[in-house]
Amino acid sequence: MNRIITMFALALLTVSAAKGEALDSLQILVQQGDSLMRQYNTYGAMRYYQQAYDMAMARNSVDDRVPRQVRLKLADCHYKRGSYRQTAELLKNMPDDSLTHEAFRQVAYSYKYQGDTGAFVYWAELLLERYPMDGEVVAALTQAYTSDDQPQKGVVCGMTYCQKDSTNILVNRALADAWFVNRDFSAAAKCYERLLEQGDSTFNTLYSAGMCYTKIDSLERAYQCLKPALWLSNMGHYGAAYRLGVVCIDTKRYDEGLGYLSLALELMKPDSVVMRAITLSQGEGYYLTNRFSEAVNAWKQHIAYNPGSVATYYNIANTLAYLIKDEKQASEYFQKFLEVARQEPDPNFQLTEMIKRAEKVVKYYSNKKIP
Repeated sequence: MNRIITMFALALLTVSAAKGEALDSLQILVQQGDSLMRQYNTYGAMRYYQQAYDMAMARNSVDDRVPRQVRLKLADCHYKRGSYRQTAELLKNMPDDSLTHEAFRQVAYSYKYQGDTGAFVYWAELLLERYPMDGEVVAALTQAYTSDDQPQKGVVCGMTYCQKDSTNILVNRALADAWFVNRDFSAAAKCYERLLEQGDSTFNTLYSAGMCYTKIDSLERAYQCLKPALWLSNMGHYGAAYRLGVVCIDTKRYDEGLGYLSLALELMKPDSVVMRAITLSQGEGYYLTNRFSEAVNAWKQHIAYNPGSVATYYNIANTLAYLIKDEKQASEYFQKFLEVARQEPDPNFQLTEMIKRAEKVVKYYSNKKIP
């Protein structure tokens, strides 16, 4: 009997030692990860946290607080590295009372950064039930409602916060935009005025305020906002130039307004370099997929931006002649090709051959007397 009791006691000691050893190993891994995190070495820390997490999950008989803390540390490491999918996967199934405020924010913003507005709204609402004065999340949630065509919810969210704190610039911006999208321009104007009084004279606030004032026919105030907004954009924002020009005309500042409208026209012109590349690639793509009429239209647009493109004239002419069977247009574009190609001072062999073929086709069409 005494022998049995002794063996049982030894077994208990062995189990206790194993548990303590496992716990010590896990704590060592966590400490190594923590040390690297203090050095902002998230790459190294992630390896130790992952090992600790795997160990904790394998030995789930260990005190549950351990794997929970390790999970939070690993999620924090992933979040700081921009691994938002992994962050959300680690945190989304944890009980709400296990999530710290920071972990709540991390899972919510992980979904936001992945473009999942619905999931962000869900987690942001949960977070605000526990931390209603987190102004940054209130502003982000208000914006999410507005961008999701629910500006009235955005208004309620922002107003609920502003009843306790009306000085938060982030919330006031989001609330003003929600009022604007909800087409309550008077309420939006009051929010923008509050922002300007708080010193928030950024481009977005001035521009949005200016647009709002035009909606309620407060044109002098619109002018006072749109003019500095345009200057803040280094005279490079088409919308600000256009709207300021209209306001100037409506307030009889004719010369000034005409100048801004001319600037708007100039700013509206597309980048010719970019358009040349786009239209050329479109033409090739349409041609290679046997959409020949669309290819010709794209190449014609390309010529508008690149009138000296000899090859494009030739491609249009050949496509019209042999694939679309439009001899009249084909003859016109072969002739245009020749006009441009003959201006080349030193044509290479390939261009010389193209000129010869084009001349034969033009002669053939001429003898055929195409109407």
